[in-house]
Amino acid sequence: MTVIRFCRKVGFKGYQVTIEITLRNASTFAGGDDMFGEKQEATQIKIGIVGTSAMVAKVMKVIEWFPTFLPVARMVENEQASSFLAEELADQVEVLLVSGARQHRQVKERGVAVPVHYIPVTDAALYGALFRAYRSGKLVGGISVDTLTKTMVMRALQDLDLQYADVAVYDGPNYSHPDKLEAFHKQLAAEGKSAVAFTGVEEVAEALTRSSLANEWMVPSEQDIVVTLERALLSTASRRDKESQIVVGVINVDNFNSLVMKRENEHEIQKLKLDIHRMLLEYVESLDGYLTSLGGDEFLFFTTRGVFERETGGYKTIPLAKDAKKTYGITLSLGIGFGMTGNEAGTNARKALRQAKEAGGNVCFIVREDQTLIGPLEMAEPMQTVLSPTHAELIKQAEDAGMTSSYLSKLLHQMARYGRTDYNVHELASVLQITDRSAHRLLLLWMDNGLVDIAGIEKVAKGRPRQIFRFSFLLNK
Repeated sequence: MTVIRFCRKVGFKGYQVTIEITLRNASTFAGGDDMFGEKQEATQIKIGIVGTSAMVAKVMKVIEWFPTFLPVARMVENEQASSFLAEELADQVEVLLVSGARQHRQVKERGVAVPVHYIPVTDAALYGALFRAYRSGKLVGGISVDTLTKTMVMRALQDLDLQYADVAVYDGPNYSHPDKLEAFHKQLAAEGKSAVAFTGVEEVAEALTRSSLANEWMVPSEQDIVVTLERALLSTASRRDKESQIVVGVINVDNFNSLVMKRENEHEIQKLKLDIHRMLLEYVESLDGYLTSLGGDEFLFFTTRGVFERETGGYKTIPLAKDAKKTYGITLSLGIGFGMTGNEAGTNARKALRQAKEAGGNVCFIVREDQTLIGPLEMAEPMQTVLSPTHAELIKQAEDAGMTSSYLSKLLHQMARYGRTDYNVHELASVLQITDRSAHRLLLLWMDNGLVDIAGIEKVAKGRPRQIFRFSFLLNK
């Protein structure tokens, strides 16, 4: 992924605003128009993100888990300017995300034509703030809290066995003006009723810090941001249009022949096949789909995109494979194809399965209708990071440079599972299952074609230093 930022401070209706535009999946090739980048952008859903640099950074980190979104961000120094920029963005995006309840209310009052969402501050944020305050020794008296309800605050304190604390909770709406929240905390501090303030508004936290008052900003958790992004996705017109899009999946049992050879008789073989079939039927039933056996070790199923995305948590995990591993000791490879027709979806599913098998199995790949590739998704356990879509043109560039789809799949798998892009010759040969000489020859070829750079030198106890090679094109996808 390439992230391009254009930052400029401008005077905007009396506010000083920093504007930042973030583009994902931009072309990294020198010269020419970004034709495939335009195609990729057209298939993604533009979401406008407006907030301070801290909030935008958190959202941009989490939004990597949502390959359907193409974020367009605006960063402001003062959250009061958010509503103006959000209104400006409304004509360019399908959905808006602002950082707080006050900004959400202001944008809604302006009557923008697209759905508007904000990241709520929940008791999960309070848990983190209480822990930070406890660790730093600030919890030495009463506390004051805004944004949250008294029930939420007391529940969090009880869970942490902090019932002894004197608690004052702001009883106004969560969209109150920052000046009112600041005055609330200052008054309690002046009266000696609060030793530390907990606020859900970044601007209030900064004001209290300038006044040398102990405080903690209740930063929304990653889970709160995930939930908000999921709601934003479901509210878009493009998402609703794709709810009923055809999804075809091809499931292959890895190393099925070796499993058969371990069975003592035909009865045991048939029983294994029936057990696998029953397990897959239950999984496809959860997708409201239809399953059919293609014979032996391969199965085909149909469902809709909306159901599939919900059941996988937005392409995050495939619980089926974990169940298969625990119950029967087998691993599965899964290819998912999206398409506007059954033929298109089926063809893409077969392409995706080929990528999964070439990566070594026990993974899932998704090929979308625009030929972008999502994956690999770990089958047995959820991935810690989800890769953004890899465009078909980038795959073609890799293959034109002598990198087969098998090699590319294995490198993508290593990057998704371990975040790895750097190798020495011996390590690369092991991953690709080739000789050191072949790995060195391929590295020279890929360097000539701009896929690989030299990242550094590795010193060893004996022998010559080893060069470290970085697959830079994976970082720019």
